[in-house]
Amino acid sequence: MGLFERFLTLWVALGIATGVGLGLLLPGLFQMVAAIEIAHVNLVVAVFIWVMIYPMMIQIDWSAIKDVGRKPRGLLLTLVVNWLIKPFTMAALGVLFFHYLFAPWVDPQSASEYIAGMILLGVAPCTAMVFVWSQLVRGDANYTLVQVSVNDLIMVVAFAPIAAFLLGVTKITVPWETLLLSTVLYVVLPLAAGMVTRRQLRGGGPQALGRFVGRLKPWSIVGLIATVVLLFGFQAGTIVAKPQVIVLIAVPLILQTYGIFFLSWYAARWLKLPHDVAGPACLIGTSNFFELAVAVAISLFGLNSGAALATVVGVLVEVPVMLSLVAMVNAWAPRPARA
Repeated sequence: MGLFERFLTLWVALGIATGVGLGLLLPGLFQMVAAIEIAHVNLVVAVFIWVMIYPMMIQIDWSAIKDVGRKPRGLLLTLVVNWLIKPFTMAALGVLFFHYLFAPWVDPQSASEYIAGMILLGVAPCTAMVFVWSQLVRGDANYTLVQVSVNDLIMVVAFAPIAAFLLGVTKITVPWETLLLSTVLYVVLPLAAGMVTRRQLRGGGPQALGRFVGRLKPWSIVGLIATVVLLFGFQAGTIVAKPQVIVLIAVPLILQTYGIFFLSWYAARWLKLPHDVAGPACLIGTSNFFELAVAVAISLFGLNSGAALATVVGVLVEVPVMLSLVAMVNAWAPRPARA
């Protein structure tokens, strides 16, 4: 592992501190950057995420995609966790904490909005950052692409009904522009660029491809840190103004994340999934498509609502927690047999 990968947790911690500090010192700058968006998708963040996942897209071997169908258990695990378990455990934890355990400190109206925001996070499986987590755990790039693509297709038809059922509303407005634009920016475009790059490097053999990806890897981590700085810079005022509320919301979100991961991990072991499939499968089910969740929360409940705040807290806790899970997956990787 290189310097960036070895001390990634430290760089992310520095990125969080830098983002909050700059957000407080230069709020106007971050407001200007936050305004550069289309359909609630921030284009600056999209560029940094694109930089993160492009190196992994280059490694996808399209000739091997057809082999994914021969080992469908990893895909089945992801789908069951994402659509039959995760939304409902998130809703249950929200009710448990905000209607019961935290009831003395939160008024009923705010509690209901926090639960709604948590539900929206739980119904939105991750699209973009999964490629980063998969790369960090040396996951099967081809398999990860199929898992993310199938999840995106299901999300188009399942997000609104499940969210409406759990929120107890008859109609829910899904910002289709956000959903489709995010898929194009975070999957289609970098995938197309990766295919073109791989084709151009094919003449130099596997070594040329390896050297090129090796040169890009540091930039992938830089893209991750830059994304962290921006996200925490955007929310610096909220972090300072409402620290107690953020902590209360973070508790069930963190429990949900670790709980879903360990459930997925033990299911992967029971299914005897290979490590390079099990790692990404568990991380896909654990992380969230926060852009979509934030956009829906704002459209349904308003910019200053408790639901919007809960989805933002989801952004704040996801990166540090997911890095800890990446470290666990890498620590549990099978060791090469000694000669």
